[in-house]
Amino acid sequence: MHYGLNIYAYVLRQYYPKTTVLSVKGRDCGITRNPFNGGKSTLQINVLDNKAVHYDTELTDFKGDVFDFASYHFKLIEEEELLLKINEVMNLNFEVKKEDELSWLDEPDDTWYAYSSFYKAPIRNVFPTEKVRLYQIFERITSDKYKSITEQFRAIKDPKEARKFKANHFDYVTFSGVFSKRNDDSLIEHSSLLTIDFDHLENLEELKQQLLNDEYFETELLFTSPSGEGLKWIIRIDVSKVSHNEYFIAVANYIKQTYNIEVDQSGKDISRACFLSHDPLAYLHKRHQKI
Repeated sequence: MHYGLNIYAYVLRQYYPKTTVLSVKGRDCGITRNPFNGGKSTLQINVLDNKAVHYDTELTDFKGDVFDFASYHFKLIEEEELLLKINEVMNLNFEVKKEDELSWLDEPDDTWYAYSSFYKAPIRNVFPTEKVRLYQIFERITSDKYKSITEQFRAIKDPKEARKFKANHFDYVTFSGVFSKRNDDSLIEHSSLLTIDFDHLENLEELKQQLLNDEYFETELLFTSPSGEGLKWIIRIDVSKVSHNEYFIAVANYIKQTYNIEVDQSGKDISRACFLSHDPLAYLHKRHQKI
């Protein structure tokens, strides 16, 4: 997560390693347990002016930013020493600078590339044929490669026949990583991507614009599903300190609170298969475009 929320998550996980420590709701994370107030659910974390801050609903003096919170945990007061410690335990690889130069908290890394596994149809084929980047997937979606089968699929009225056709004819990818075989235990490398499925939308174009303009999550890839009635929203996450499943829960909560939409729960599986359809108007973030 941006804005220093990853630091909050890291510290909280040291005290509560087997629980969901952050649940994103709009620009805040809701109420969570405060290890510095006896573990009571009194800690509120918000994002203000692109910086994560906190306060305790009981302790009036317990408030500040992400560095104040980290200093409680590491028991360090000197700023440079604290930053070095955070850098060491979280492998953030940033240089220690003055506070107004700490751009690593909220600036995107435009040199980052995501790799996923690509699989040829049918869906029962669980062995990938290649390792691909997002621009390669985007090119296939926006070209005519899947135009014919997408049109054929959308013309099928019987739900059972439609499911059978989709399973047998559409190539697919595992956006969340590279796998030797499509199952969670065969993950080779996580891509730092999360797929959110929106199905049976009545306001598809409206939601598409809302997602592209979302103030919290940047869209890496967005395209219309094979049915033409849903969207596939691919966003970036940080799984170095917060698990894939925890991120999915947090994002699902955020979407429910922000857009009042329940998302497909299949996204919680790291090896989730995503069918590739024809969408000439698909969106790809400029950082992934072919150089």
